Amino acid sequence: MPEGANFAIIHLMNITPQTVIFIGRSGAGKGIQSKLLQNFLKDSTPDIPVLYLETGACFREYIKREGYTWNRARVTTETGLRQPNFLAIWSWSQFFIDNIKGDNQHLILDGISRALNEAEALSTAFLFYHRKNPIVVFLDISNSCAERRLRLRGRSDDLIVESIASKQKWFEEDVVPAVEYYRNNPDYNFLEIDGEQAPERIHQEIMKKLLGVSGKGVMC
Repeated sequence: MPEGANFAIIHLMNITPQTVIFIGRSGAGKGIQSKLLQNFLKDSTPDIPVLYLETGACFREYIKREGYTWNRARVTTETGLRQPNFLAIWSWSQFFIDNIKGDNQHLILDGISRALNEAEALSTAFLFYHRKNPIVVFLDISNSCAERRLRLRGRSDDLIVESIASKQKWFEEDVVPAVEYYRNNPDYNFLEIDGEQAPERIHQEIMKKLLGVSGKGVMC
């Protein structure tokens, strides 16, 4: 990225805390790109704390607990099905209540939303917390690329053929309507990224598009 463009992004982000959602298929690289953006924000805006939430990681921790709800949720994960919307909404709602302390915080959300009604519920939370002009980064990859990456990362739930097939199915049926909601909602800045590139190339493209968003007056 040109040095001047990088400086411009740093300058703009120093002015305004950001709200960024990463969305895409399982295996799209949301976690990697979330981490790269976190590192950038921590280095370039040290006075603004970065809040990060990955609902998938939260669920993997929750299902280690004992109890009727988490026993049922564990079975859902093991079969590759999507957790019910009420649990997903409860997860990030609890995180917001516990961790949002004011307006001077970056907020990075990884893997949210996984269904249309969850996206609509999240919009009400943004209104409540005065998080204006959220940025949605859609990492677009093919079915075959997603399947290959899931097998390579080697997590137990990614090594079962039926589990991978279930994830692909619920992405098409449930997540795609949420993606289209963000794409067509004027309250969001929607960035579509080719997620099949090398991670650093993807990060560079994200940063360039963030600069384009800032040029419309969103981030200043």
